[in-house]
Amino acid sequence: MTSLKFIIALLLVSGAASLIILKETERTSLPDKTESISPFKDDQEIKLPRLIDLGAGKCIPCKKMAPILEEIKKDYRGILDVEIIDVWKNPNAGAKYDIRMIPTQIFIDASGKEITRHEGFMGKDAILGTFKRFGLRLKKLK
Repeated sequence: MTSLKFIIALLLVSGAASLIILKETERTSLPDKTESISPFKDDQEIKLPRLIDLGAGKCIPCKKMAPILEEIKKDYRGILDVEIIDVWKNPNAGAKYDIRMIPTQIFIDASGKEITRHEGFMGKDAILGTFKRFGLRLKKLK
């Protein structure tokens, strides 16, 4: 039981540290509010539903999600676009996507519209279930 309390405390401290880093990054590197911020590359034509995961390589929940995201990326190649962004390596992404904590998953339909987002760890079934809940039936490659 004490190890569970330790793990919970470690997760809370890790989350708080992540928020402090993100807030400090926002304060020092917020883009000019007059420019238009789009989460999509200018030359990118959106055709596939997308999952954007914003996390960090040293974040424990992010580390646990990494193999899940890679599996989804591989299994649904050509059906679903999966983008993984490390906000510690790319600090402007946190502000660009207006995230409050990591990991954050942003679900985008094929037209480029954000349909929902989730904060925290998310398993494979929950990720696929989210797309299904919004009417996007993804068929796994064989």
